[in-house]
Amino acid sequence: MNSRKVVYLFFTTLLIGSISGAIVGLALEWSLYVQEGFLNFLFGLIWLLGISAAFSLISQMGFFAYLTLHRFGLGLFKTTKLWNNVQIVIIAFVIFDLIYLRYISFSTENETVLHYVIMPVLLLLYGLIVAYIKAKQTNKGAFIPALFFITVVTTIEWVPALTANDPKWLWIYFAPLIAGNTWQLLVLHRLTGQKKDRS
Repeated sequence: MNSRKVVYLFFTTLLIGSISGAIVGLALEWSLYVQEGFLNFLFGLIWLLGISAAFSLISQMGFFAYLTLHRFGLGLFKTTKLWNNVQIVIIAFVIFDLIYLRYISFSTENETVLHYVIMPVLLLLYGLIVAYIKAKQTNKGAFIPALFFITVVTTIEWVPALTANDPKWLWIYFAPLIAGNTWQLLVLHRLTGQKKDRS
């Protein structure tokens, strides 16, 4: 992949992440940004675009970190099957932690563990859909790495907002991460010229 494609990936991910975070931020606090006058909307939009751009940069760092980790994992475990099995175990562990650790840290008397199941399950389902698309566009071997990236890496990137447990920041932080990660994952094989394996 040449430098022009790297620059394209960088700026498109930045744009997608910024816009997605701004849309979610405006939707969450519509009255604050929209109903208080044009200047308030304009400055609020600029702020949301800026903060979402910063989160999309985290998404890009996570993506290239995973590409390195993936190569390291393949070298360490020698076979793709063993490395995929390790990734499956880590996925299960992260989803469990995303439920249980948030439950024991933030639950109130009126909440059960079920209140903390929905978000991780939706993330896992979304990861399965994206991984299916990735595998269909490239090869079956891409399914587990794609699922790992969407679920595990996104969760790691999301940790600052998860520990704060502020509903507004959870989603403003999450939107550019998931949008940027999905875009990078689904466009990479087009940029590198990787063809679909029909076997």
